[in-house]
Amino acid sequence: MKIVLLDALTFGETDLSTFDSLGEVKVFQTTTLEQVEERITNADVIVTNKVVITDAHMAQTPNLKLICVAATGMNNVDLEAAKSRSVEVKNVAGYSTDSVIQHTFSMLFYLMGHSRYYDEYVKDGSYAKSPIFTDVSKPFFEIKGKKWGIIGLGSIGQGVAKIAEAFGGEVCYYSTSGKNHSQPYTRLKLDELLGSCDIITIHAPLNEQTSNLLDYEQLLTCKNGAMVLNLGRGGIINEKAISRIVDEKNIYFGLDVLTSEPIRADHPLLSVKNRDNLYITPHIAWTSVEARDTLIASVVENIKSLNPTH
Repeated sequence: MKIVLLDALTFGETDLSTFDSLGEVKVFQTTTLEQVEERITNADVIVTNKVVITDAHMAQTPNLKLICVAATGMNNVDLEAAKSRSVEVKNVAGYSTDSVIQHTFSMLFYLMGHSRYYDEYVKDGSYAKSPIFTDVSKPFFEIKGKKWGIIGLGSIGQGVAKIAEAFGGEVCYYSTSGKNHSQPYTRLKLDELLGSCDIITIHAPLNEQTSNLLDYEQLLTCKNGAMVLNLGRGGIINEKAISRIVDEKNIYFGLDVLTSEPIRADHPLLSVKNRDNLYITPHIAWTSVEARDTLIASVVENIKSLNPTH
């Protein structure tokens, strides 16, 4: 069996040696769209994280039996074409739930506790010159008693909700599908959630219901001092709107996902003046060591389950 990994760089230092027991393996650190066709020729199995696989690619790969998406979302594969060509497509769900939950709170605490300011305050020598033992120039608040709104109450959202409650937060949610009624938390309309919550976290997929869900007018209704964190998908929040509002109103934004990744060098978010109210990480919420190990192990199992007579 010939197996091709197209973007192994996304797995970092994760051990990929388990693939070797499955067949003849070719590992490419990165692959451009122009390189895909040449690299997958004669492959039985393709492993891709974000490299796009089109119908044209499959047409040039007659031995192809399985496309393993090393992620949950499968929007980078032409699923209809794969079905018509009897090519299986398998993803991995749930591998990064705990990692994303943890990063949600990491982002929150960084912004809420003014970590950048206080770290620099000590390291630039300001604290050494202080006449008192502490510094309260950047006040922070407790989660206890704050209203926490969750947009997208799937497994990640539910995990966040439990921890938010443990801190004493009052959890409510907005159902992006409109079908989620059976939760122990208060369900609100979107405008009610935005206008009343102190902390808002997004854990929803990008689809017709969530695309550009929060634009300038919606964000403007958020409370003064509110914190809005997007750990779902880029495109759920209008990033141009964020770049405006962060300089117009005291709202904090934490983003782990963007519409286009990596971020463009001329992106308006890189030019905001009020940088302390904006925290951006490069789509790392899913990447804990444990999550990546689980991901690769699951991809290997997906390949093992392939019917060789398929």
